[in-house]
Amino acid sequence: MNNKEKLWTKDFFLIWQGQLISTLGDASYNIALGFWILQVTGSTAMMGTLMAVSALPGILISPFAGVWIERLRKKYLLISMDLIRGFCMLYITYMAFHKTLAVWIVFAAGILLSICGAVFRPGVNTVIPEMVPKSKLSNANSILSIASTGSNMLGNITGGVLYQLLGAPFLFLLNGLSYFFSGSSMALIKQSKNKLNTHVKQKLSSDIKEGFRYMWSQKGLRYLLMMSAFLNFFSYIAIVLFLPFFKQTANLGSGRYGIAMACFMGGAMLGYIVMSTVNIQKQRRLRLFLGSNIISDISLVIAIVQHRFPVMILFILVGGFFNAIINVILISSIQSNTPSEFRGKVMAFTSMSTQCMTPFAMALGGLLAVFIPVKIIIAMSFTIIVLIAIIFTHEKHVIEFISSPM
Repeated sequence: MNNKEKLWTKDFFLIWQGQLISTLGDASYNIALGFWILQVTGSTAMMGTLMAVSALPGILISPFAGVWIERLRKKYLLISMDLIRGFCMLYITYMAFHKTLAVWIVFAAGILLSICGAVFRPGVNTVIPEMVPKSKLSNANSILSIASTGSNMLGNITGGVLYQLLGAPFLFLLNGLSYFFSGSSMALIKQSKNKLNTHVKQKLSSDIKEGFRYMWSQKGLRYLLMMSAFLNFFSYIAIVLFLPFFKQTANLGSGRYGIAMACFMGGAMLGYIVMSTVNIQKQRRLRLFLGSNIISDISLVIAIVQHRFPVMILFILVGGFFNAIINVILISSIQSNTPSEFRGKVMAFTSMSTQCMTPFAMALGGLLAVFIPVKIIIAMSFTIIVLIAIIFTHEKHVIEFISSPM
């Protein structure tokens, strides 16, 4: 194989292993934090508020994050985000061990971690196209998603057990160390020096406007981002109602809900593994994207109307598998079609556009469930997703965007 077409370069392996460890630390930390909040306050409302407060700053900061990614040296910016998060977690750990950790400190730390994550995540998506050839972008994104999904699965499975064995302070410490590991891996990367944005001296607001103008001028990208926002919105309406659906259904319950969610992630993991080993021809990419949307959503609709749990699990696995394919094609298309000087802004805006509607979708789902049976809302949400995917993937600019060579 031509070395230029090599996927597993040293740089890519370093960033992959950093993401693997830091995501595992995050998953364990989130479990420990939830238990700690409940133990200290006894309030599920407080736990939910913490999650909302922590997510909001990251959403609001996303447009600025894209500008910073392009104005500053990406490698050192990402290292800085890891170091800030690492030291933040060490401070939390110190306070927890000395039993002086207050809830307001945890809230403040959540805001800081959210801001750093809002810079770090699109930053990683921005540097990946600089590490691997275009023909390997789908494989690279799949492999990174394997690390993320696998770590989340393991963290969710072991987090509760580790909390019982070690306690929250030790899990806080492990998360802090995972950030330092990720930062150290990033420091070993020997990328060629990327050029700074030629407009680095212009006002921040002007730089943000320039990014928005670019995204608006690219009709394929614009429609794809609009489609992603709509798909994510209706997906979260359904996702937030899966828990009450399982609680309300006699033969299911909370235990089987955990199994179902683990199976969805397992299906996604399998999808990412498959996508990491194949190269999809450009003329087949659009059909695969649309087909995966249809199969994934119809499978989840079939799953919720099943009375036999093993059959439900099978369709949930299928839904997760094809959902992974959707994500890989979407992110790879955006990466490969965006010039490097705008990639930071575009990836940050992609993150914002898919996350900003999440709180509203969750609130709407809960509100609708007061008046409409949960099963009907979930089925209607996934049906709407299929219709949206069909409409947008028949738009000529979206067709050209997704089908363009990588």
